Amino acid sequence: MKGTVLQRSLTWGATAAEVRATLPGDEFLPEPDIVSTRAVTIDAPPEAVWPWLVQMGSGRGGAYTYDWIENLFGLDMHSADEILPQFQHLAGGDELPLGRNGPAMRVEVLDPERTLVFRSVDGTWVWGFHLRRDGAGTRLISRNRIALALRAGPGRTAYRLVMEPGSLIMERRMLLGVKQRAEGAS
Repeated sequence: MKGTVLQRSLTWGATAAEVRATLPGDEFLPEPDIVSTRAVTIDAPPEAVWPWLVQMGSGRGGAYTYDWIENLFGLDMHSADEILPQFQHLAGGDELPLGRNGPAMRVEVLDPERTLVFRSVDGTWVWGFHLRRDGAGTRLISRNRIALALRAGPGRTAYRLVMEPGSLIMERRMLLGVKQRAEGAS
């Protein structure tokens, strides 16, 4: 699929080096079926971006995306436009719910102002956020690693055809939402 529209939807905004890079958290799902690496440059330092990441989540600071779509799936997302002090204290092992019915996401790596990695408690999804200083700003790299072992044949193909481009729409909006908020707060 390399070079196809679907492949490009998995690498929006990322450089070739970022796509090829081994990032913290990759080891939690060493043989994924899907890998996406998406990125954005933010005109703010990592310390201005970090608070927006640690407060993300269902019933917390939201996902900075299209809340109305998230809430169609019962995810209780309400994207904050300010830093919420009550959600600034994540710790390794903390579990954040993904709506009422989704698997919880466990904090696996927490390296302040550098790396935040979540893994679903069912082990089929690893989502990492990586902050890299870029001059006076920051590169925010989002890496998803997903296993489709529970999906067979046609279901697996349908998932890829719908979810890969669909995830681009939501994640692109999330990355741009973090950018907008961090730049506005700097």
